[in-house]
Amino acid sequence: MSSSGMSRGGRCKIASRLNASAAAAAAAVSGRPRRVEYDEEEPAREPRYHVFINHRGVDTKRTVARLLYDRLAVSRRIRAFLDNMSMRPGDRLEDRISAAITDCAVAVAIFSPHYCDSEYCLRELAMLVESRKIIIPIFYDIKPSDLVLPQAVVESTAHHPRDIERFKFALREVKNTVGLTYDSATGDLAELVSSAANAVLERMEESKITQGRPAMIMSRL
Repeated sequence: MSSSGMSRGGRCKIASRLNASAAAAAAAVSGRPRRVEYDEEEPAREPRYHVFINHRGVDTKRTVARLLYDRLAVSRRIRAFLDNMSMRPGDRLEDRISAAITDCAVAVAIFSPHYCDSEYCLRELAMLVESRKIIIPIFYDIKPSDLVLPQAVVESTAHHPRDIERFKFALREVKNTVGLTYDSATGDLAELVSSAANAVLERMEESKITQGRPAMIMSRL
């Protein structure tokens, strides 16, 4: 289209741009400061929990689970999620657990004789595996080969077949993960807790490096 055929709307747009350019030039000449805005990245939200402790309460709540929680919290101010310590009356169980798993960088899964009898333990483990979290297994009075889904759970109509497959897959994954072993008849519980805490810190440092953030060097517990 020729310049003589330009629409009125097109002429108005060009005039508006020329006026804006003239105003900017006038401001520069007069020495008035110009406001320049920059897009800034918002700082990453600090996670509410750094570590998720997955355990069977009847076996380990009053021993290694609680001792590890206290060691991380008191010695190095690492925020760990332990259900009876981190939840309050009125909290929705699944919502809080799901949020804590999403937040955490590292999980400690404490496998004990009655672990596989608990639906909650299995669901938490499946979520951790599916979320690709770093999992540090502790085999407490149990061997990795003992991690088999009980037949009662497999045959229960309370579980969807898909959930049964999720539980089996999660157990297979942790069987093939290097962990810590402990025999309550002969082992040193203090040494187990110390080793677990140090393993958590090492993995947290590695995850910070992997994510491209400066690693915070923490001393051994």
